[in-house]
Amino acid sequence: MGTWDIGPFDNDTAADFTDDLDEAAPDEREAMIRGVLKRAAGPADVLGVSDGERAVGAAALVVAQHPGGDPVCSTYGYGPSQPLPELSADLRMLAVAALDHVVSHRSELAELWAEAANWSMWRQNISGLRNALNPPVPPQEEALFEV
Repeated sequence: MGTWDIGPFDNDTAADFTDDLDEAAPDEREAMIRGVLKRAAGPADVLGVSDGERAVGAAALVVAQHPGGDPVCSTYGYGPSQPLPELSADLRMLAVAALDHVVSHRSELAELWAEAANWSMWRQNISGLRNALNPPVPPQEEALFEV
């Protein structure tokens, strides 16, 4: 993997994806993000490493525009430098599906990370992105009313 850290843009593929976004016309950027997420969320039996890396970066861009989401940044300065248009709300669930595929047993990226020493940190980052888009419902301590 051309990967130097666990962040969404800390690999060659995702960094190149952000370069492509910066070079695209502003009205083409959402379609590019949508295409990456659709490919990763799609019905493919195996999700390749490059598609997985791009999907994590695309999901991070969706999270950045979600209320309470973290801004896109990288310790190493990677990520889009041009502003993105406001992304459609329907990208949230598409990003969740893509992230679910990224960490599944059908993901070559997850397989590579499982062999890395910092696998659990990478997995926590992916879970953080997913939870920002689709937070888990907290369990109820007691019934709100009796039947």
